[in-house]
Amino acid sequence: MGETEQRPTAGSRLGAQENAGISTLEHGQKPPLTPPGKLISIKIQMLDDTQETFEVPQRAPGKVLHDAVCNHLNLVEGDYFGLEFPDHKKMMVWLDLLKPVMKQIRRPKHVVVKFVVKFFPPDHAQLQEELTRYLFALQVKQDLAQGRLTCNDTSTALLISHIVQSEIGDFDETIDREHLAKNKYIPQQDALEDKIMEFHRKHTGQTPAESDFQLLEIARRLEMYGIRLHPAKDREGTKINLAVANTGILVFQGHTKINAFNWAKVRKLSFKRKRFLIKLRPDVNSSFQDTLEFLMASRDFCKSFWKICVEHHAFFRLFEEPKPKPKPVLFSRGSSFRFSGRTQKQVLDYVKEGGHKKVQFERKHSKIRSIRSLTAQPSEQHAEVPKQSSSFAYGDDSDAAAVQSCQQGKELKASTEDTGQHKSPSLKKSPKEGRKVDGAVVSAVEEEEEAATDRMQQNRPQSQQPSTAGSLTGSPHLSELSINSQGGPSVANMSLSPNLSPDAKQSSPLISPLLNDPSCIRTEEEEEVKKKRFPTEKAYFIAKEVATTERTYLKDLEVITSWFQSAVSKEDCMPETLKNLIFSNFEPLHKFHTGFLKEIEQRLALWEGRSNAHIKGGHQRIGDVMLKNIQGMKQLTIHLWKHNEILTELENGIKNSRKLETFCRDFELQKVCYLPLNTFLLRPLHRLMHYKQIMERLCKHYPPNHVDFRDSRAALAEITEMVAQLHGNMIKMENFQKLHELKKDLIGIDNLVIPGREFIRLGSLSKLSGKGLQQRMFFLFNDILLYTSRGLTASNQFKVHGHLPLYGMTIEDSEEEWGVPHCLTLRGQQQSIIVAASTRAEIDKWIEDIQMAIDLAEKSSDPVPELLASSPPDNKDPLSVSDCTSLPAGLISDQRPVSISCICWYRMQSLSFYDILQSDENQLSGNLLRKFKNSNGWQKLWVVFTNFCMFFYKSHQDNHPLASLPLLGYSLTIPSESENIHKDYVFKLHFKSHVYYFRAESEYTFERWMEVIRSATSSALRTRALSHREPHTY
Repeated sequence: MGETEQRPTAGSRLGAQENAGISTLEHGQKPPLTPPGKLISIKIQMLDDTQETFEVPQRAPGKVLHDAVCNHLNLVEGDYFGLEFPDHKKMMVWLDLLKPVMKQIRRPKHVVVKFVVKFFPPDHAQLQEELTRYLFALQVKQDLAQGRLTCNDTSTALLISHIVQSEIGDFDETIDREHLAKNKYIPQQDALEDKIMEFHRKHTGQTPAESDFQLLEIARRLEMYGIRLHPAKDREGTKINLAVANTGILVFQGHTKINAFNWAKVRKLSFKRKRFLIKLRPDVNSSFQDTLEFLMASRDFCKSFWKICVEHHAFFRLFEEPKPKPKPVLFSRGSSFRFSGRTQKQVLDYVKEGGHKKVQFERKHSKIRSIRSLTAQPSEQHAEVPKQSSSFAYGDDSDAAAVQSCQQGKELKASTEDTGQHKSPSLKKSPKEGRKVDGAVVSAVEEEEEAATDRMQQNRPQSQQPSTAGSLTGSPHLSELSINSQGGPSVANMSLSPNLSPDAKQSSPLISPLLNDPSCIRTEEEEEVKKKRFPTEKAYFIAKEVATTERTYLKDLEVITSWFQSAVSKEDCMPETLKNLIFSNFEPLHKFHTGFLKEIEQRLALWEGRSNAHIKGGHQRIGDVMLKNIQGMKQLTIHLWKHNEILTELENGIKNSRKLETFCRDFELQKVCYLPLNTFLLRPLHRLMHYKQIMERLCKHYPPNHVDFRDSRAALAEITEMVAQLHGNMIKMENFQKLHELKKDLIGIDNLVIPGREFIRLGSLSKLSGKGLQQRMFFLFNDILLYTSRGLTASNQFKVHGHLPLYGMTIEDSEEEWGVPHCLTLRGQQQSIIVAASTRAEIDKWIEDIQMAIDLAEKSSDPVPELLASSPPDNKDPLSVSDCTSLPAGLISDQRPVSISCICWYRMQSLSFYDILQSDENQLSGNLLRKFKNSNGWQKLWVVFTNFCMFFYKSHQDNHPLASLPLLGYSLTIPSESENIHKDYVFKLHFKSHVYYFRAESEYTFERWMEVIRSATSSALRTRALSHREPHTY
């Protein structure tokens, strides 16, 4: 097979939108000119048994024909498919994308080329588009009919029942019998008819998209899924069959797999005449010879199979398309064949970036309406079951009406209607339509692209009283700005519901009438006039920061003292002792800070001259107010010391009472609870650090002779003393809270929360296994390293694959050994794993933290307790059958919103405990003006930055955020001259193709927003201020 060079970057293969997602050109480039010459007609047989004729120039390479078919189908993930045809020897071969079509198809008038699935991924959840999954389902149906996909009668009946459900809908005995009589899915179908109908009866309510998903879920577990057998003989002359899959080369005897050679074990593939040779990597534990030899029917058969193996290896194992070998000067030795096209990683990255338009499609065989992309595509790979809903309209091809009132004092409501019509029963491109908002058509190319990111709350009026009812959830696009329609305990605040399509797309709240009503937006002229009236000194803006952040803090306290207390009083689920412990300690804090905020706002009013009292003078200061109230806070220290007990007792109560656990989970699904519930319990301790930071900035700003310097310095001394007393307690509580949060994110693990365990880092890495580089989520503690994957669970949890104790572990650089960038080997006493990161900076962070954790483990003599409830070996599939079949077809009311772990998974980021502590200190609130890349005006929003996320409100009086923007992975910059942002104090946030501009009111606030956001977006390797000799001061 030979080693091949790779292209410099994957980005050079992605990003062009003008070719329906299959162009490999950089943005702005034009496709190459079609080769001149006579046009030839090629007949293509589609997977739905229709035939289409395509005309291509004689000299055109195979890629032109392949792209034409994908364009015709509006197929974004066309790289999984190929074109096969019988050559002049009647042997079925794949169309080479680099060679001219005429040199391959000698007599095009007499040949029918088949468009079929070529590459079968290990998990169909990696297929992001509903159309792609539909075509895969058609391939499974075809393989069943042709006898390629063999399985037992029960599996066959179950597969056919899902096909029938997608074609005729819910079970009806008369219709079922008629349909099965007319359609033969397998040769001996009559014997299974009753069993098929019995299974079909259980699929009531399942949409065609769900049926495709379940069909592929069952099919992918079958041994013959995606297998094409190639007859051969071994050295002893025994007849066998060879096949190639995403994992490597397989050996079959009949239809039974007897051996497998994973890509990781294969060193080289080659052929010599009729002999197919596999050269293996040396392995002392293996009884195999260094080189295996198989005899095939002819040289052409052998070369054809070798080519397929080369293509499968490149598609599933390489990051980028291999570069062509340089042409020899004199003699050519060996085949010049190479894989052409995008690798699977490039396809996944492209779809994640969302660089394509959504179009409609219809199922030829289905009697049920099915529109592609009723919902928008997420950036993340989902393993959720898609579901179509006629209650909503999403995407560029749906007509939607959004009704909204922004007048002050009224409720905020949003709704959309689906009025899409479906005409053609074939896989045709639908005409593009606009999206109507309040009667006006919004261009799909303008702001919808920029704010496709936002998510609109569907049919959820703002509650005036606390409520514990669950609600409908949507699928977030985590690389974009997502609407907080759930109010759940996550920074993204959205649930990845298996009941909605992974293509979920909703209208944008930040470009909808909800926030764009002209009566609700302050014009730039008004802002300029207001600026001139207000003070401009830095001390004033520091004082204003105290007020804006205090408003947010008070709202956070009200989540406990008002909303949570009101919900608890309606349910008999919490012991009285626990109620008293929580509310008796939080109510005094709420009462005190209500008065504190009132004093600050009165002082600001005097400072700004909004009252005649400013004539008396002496009001342009804040130190005296801070000193008075910080001294008052010292009287409340007794309540702050109780927070450790509150957190512990609440978690114990949840552990011991299923009713309390359900109640707390339901409360976290409310919109008002925009963070995990126990995070609100830590807010009073976080606030002390904010006061300390603010006073440090104020004292640094004032000269020693300033009238406010003495009070400010005294206030700083008081708050520093309080923070020093409570800081250690806060670190322990933060670690305790994080362990419990991770416990909710993980399945297949017991006793994660034990005394002495400390969380250090979590993040997404690629793990090298027999299947190639597989994305895994890693969780590092001071004694153990867990690796997991996303599973098809209703709650978006991570399934634990295995764990490595850190005691005795060593770290080795493995880039040269495995040829994978940023790669290292972690050698434990019983197991070793090979992992790779996306960047050098990312792998350096992991090396630093893992080495620190190893040092801590070496100093600890305590044995690591058994963690895993059930530890499946990593070479098995991460899901059991029960995980998938238990997914309900209806709405899931107890869906957990997306956690910070999920965001790290989707964005390929990592996060340390140190980062979390920094985030606790770097919180900010205030008004910002926001603008999209292609929009003209600026829109005023109230913005809260916390938990690595920006939450957007219409005003500071709102009880819950309207939208959120998780910032992990985003870049923070200043707009360049070419972007024509001719305003002061503007910063830019961008992630891939998503760009947002924000404008602050002053130089001080601009610098503060830059500072806190940089703490969440910076990817630079930090230098620890913590001692590695201590269990994390941390």
